[in-house]
Amino acid sequence: MNNRISSFLPTSKDEMDRLGWSRPDIILFSGDAYVDHPSFGAAVIGRTLQAAGYKVAIVPQPNWRDDLRDFKKLGAPRLFFGVSAGAMDSMVNHYTANRRLRHDDAYTAGGKHGMRPDYPTIVYSKILKELFPDIPIIAGGIEASLRRVSHYDYWQDRLRPSILADTPVDMISYGMGERTVLEIARRLDQGDDIAQITDIPQTAFFSSGTPAPDDIILASYEKCLSDKKAQALNFRHVEEESNKYHGKVMWQSTQGKMIRINPMYPPMDQGEIDASFDLPYTRIPHPRYKGKTIPAYEMIRHSINLHRGCFGGCAFCTISAHQGKFISSRSKDSILREAKKICQMDDFKGYISDLGGPSANMYAMGGRDKTICKRCVRPSCLHPKPCPNLDNDHTQILDIYRSVDALPEVKKSFVGSGVRYDLAMAPAKSPQIDAINREYIRELICSHVSGRLKVAPEHTSDRVLDCMRKPSFDMFRKFKSVFDDINTRNSLRQQLIPYFISSHPACREEDMAELAAITKSLDFHLEQVQDFTPTPMTLATEIYYTGIHPYTGEKVYTARSAQEKLRQRQFFFWYKPDARHEIMTELRKLHRNDLITALYSGKPSSSSKGRNMGVDRKADSGNRQYKPDRRIPRRNDKDGSGRIPR
Repeated sequence: MNNRISSFLPTSKDEMDRLGWSRPDIILFSGDAYVDHPSFGAAVIGRTLQAAGYKVAIVPQPNWRDDLRDFKKLGAPRLFFGVSAGAMDSMVNHYTANRRLRHDDAYTAGGKHGMRPDYPTIVYSKILKELFPDIPIIAGGIEASLRRVSHYDYWQDRLRPSILADTPVDMISYGMGERTVLEIARRLDQGDDIAQITDIPQTAFFSSGTPAPDDIILASYEKCLSDKKAQALNFRHVEEESNKYHGKVMWQSTQGKMIRINPMYPPMDQGEIDASFDLPYTRIPHPRYKGKTIPAYEMIRHSINLHRGCFGGCAFCTISAHQGKFISSRSKDSILREAKKICQMDDFKGYISDLGGPSANMYAMGGRDKTICKRCVRPSCLHPKPCPNLDNDHTQILDIYRSVDALPEVKKSFVGSGVRYDLAMAPAKSPQIDAINREYIRELICSHVSGRLKVAPEHTSDRVLDCMRKPSFDMFRKFKSVFDDINTRNSLRQQLIPYFISSHPACREEDMAELAAITKSLDFHLEQVQDFTPTPMTLATEIYYTGIHPYTGEKVYTARSAQEKLRQRQFFFWYKPDARHEIMTELRKLHRNDLITALYSGKPSSSSKGRNMGVDRKADSGNRQYKPDRRIPRRNDKDGSGRIPR
């Protein structure tokens, strides 16, 4: 056991003593259990610093309720404390979309709830600053990263200032932190004062400096409190700068002080991202947990992440705000090295659970002309239409799939991450690439689906989908047709599992009723669904809070009350007997008896040939007529697995 523990970063004084350390250089505090795996942020940062020669210790899920011994047990580090709430925003981790307390925690041993406070970044940092006032504190991870400017907090239902104003940290390292934290460590190690370190990319801090002429001055927090249009415009600036290849410095006045937000680093090159994934992770939880199950680890223990970044730009997603829209892809050699490590794990049975990424099939993709990309401010390369400069060639990802499957120990590899079917189906600029992309879809469905393929159309209404920055539902219909045809040709009995969201900005109750009727016509009994949850630094959250679209200035309806949200959500479950009466009552209020017929007559009406996605709106009719599209073969989908919150 001692030898096994020594292969991890130390988590206790005894473990440090075994290594002969009198004092660590850096101590990381994390709201998650310590899993030494490249999918867990504390492990990545710790291993990155260790590889640079620093002595790094980790304190996972410290007890903040007792005499604070967990905060004292390792003493003061030589350089700095690193603080992270964990791999999820703590409030998403703790509460449902209805603000109800969750009863478990996927990032804790045994799934036990209550092992971290609300807002751990704030709680941990305040304790550390009181105990060790002279030691710098660097905040990182999702919670700090996405709260670096004024932001709407759904759980408190108010606009909060940058997290810098609520916690005594000296600096935020936002986004993916390897390069940032290494440079901070190097500067502090050479004797620089933390207050004088002002030029490192992907950092935010209070500054006494003066903005340069080219910098962006955001509306102050106080201005945003009184003017929601100012907050909406702030978001547009932040999103555009986060998605630029070379962004600008931004400033925001908060409580009488100026916060400086340095731009993101350019995307990692292949050598840099390989170096991060090739670090000597044990790939397992620390022995301190004595074999207890950590649910989030169980999901990814035999998975491989192929790349970082996402250019989808979905309105409800924070990936681009944290990782950027430009794709950084690992080399084939690095991916195969990780696959071989997985094959050597004691519990490996021959199945790779996921060859994926933020969006599974964006590996090695980007603009053909990089000079165009470096000038681009589009938040999405796929919406409203795929960028003409986008190279969607799936050749390289097909090669990865085949190379991993060729390993003797691998029986089968799956793609568990979400696939952008619109990316694979988008017309390319050559017949050869179109043919390759069709082959990608065929091979994905035939060889990398574990009985069910998860995709995310998210809605059926074009108006709502446009607000979501998602493709028309017609694209899903086309993909389902391809999916069913490939299954039929290959004698496969697989299911397509679509994800949908209710209560998203621009979505009205009638849209959800039509979604229910359309999905019924396709014979889906929906299980993979969720109510929209506003999380910091997403377009959808800004619309939810301000009522304004930051890019158009137009007002956008959003369901806000618990009653409005419940009325929308109930349409997902039209097939449940206890929902029928309420749904029929609501549809009568909407004067949509046609939808009552569509949902409860037991016999779909004739095809509308797909007009307006199966909805025929008759302007001169008191009851607008719903006509489902039956061109796609019926398939019953009653089963489903859990969905990770966005």
